[in-house]
Amino acid sequence: MRVTCIGLILACCATAAVAADGTPIDHGALAGVWTRARPARSPGAPRPGPSEVDRFLGFRVEPSPGQTGVIIIPTVPPLKEPYLQQWKAHEVARHAADLRGDPFYDGHSQCLPDGMPSMMMAMFPMEVLQAPGEIAVVEEAYRQVRHIYLDQKQIAVSDAEPEFWGHSVGTWQGDTLLVNTIGIKGDVTLEDVPHSDQMRIDERIRLLTPERFEDAITVTDPMYLTHPWSFTWTYQRDAGYRILEYVCEDNREDSANGHQHLQLLNK
Repeated sequence: MRVTCIGLILACCATAAVAADGTPIDHGALAGVWTRARPARSPGAPRPGPSEVDRFLGFRVEPSPGQTGVIIIPTVPPLKEPYLQQWKAHEVARHAADLRGDPFYDGHSQCLPDGMPSMMMAMFPMEVLQAPGEIAVVEEAYRQVRHIYLDQKQIAVSDAEPEFWGHSVGTWQGDTLLVNTIGIKGDVTLEDVPHSDQMRIDERIRLLTPERFEDAITVTDPMYLTHPWSFTWTYQRDAGYRILEYVCEDNREDSANGHQHLQLLNK
């Protein structure tokens, strides 16, 4: 009986759709566990230099193989002034604090979840679950759960209670899942880039192959950004992985004058 029920659920999730050439599109194929795909590097190839953001901030870093630098921002954010210079000064100060071994006390120190769009960076594995009318993304880090409600009208910005993951609605357009998200808490940011309550996050999620999918993200904010900020993250399937328990509270860190230090727990 259990097998029959699961089969019915999967059948409901897999929306009947066909590509322009008549090839069936399996919307249920997005389900599974995924890790963020990093650019492949051939043996003996030169190590990558500083990223665009590192160069903009004036950092001279020697990244590890396969990485692009210390600051994990896809591109320099198109912030209006004076926000751009304020953000640059903050990131330079944060980098200097890291080098001193005295990092800032931030959301991670407080065991707060990344929220959107940072959770889609998938620094830890994430699982995509599909059910009738909904797609859920479960991020291992901080046990984050994001709900994308399908074929529903987005609520008004004025009605959007600020949340870590906001209010996400999506619809399938052929083989691409179009998702719109609003209502992100003001202190939930991607690498400290500020935003207003007018910010919206639009995603184009699609399978590239059965083992890889991409999330093309565009952030717009008339209050803080000069133009839309776009970047893409790619993921590869990890069929043998099971999402593990992640309880940040076990390693909570306290603040000392705005910087973090490890809290000694009585165990």
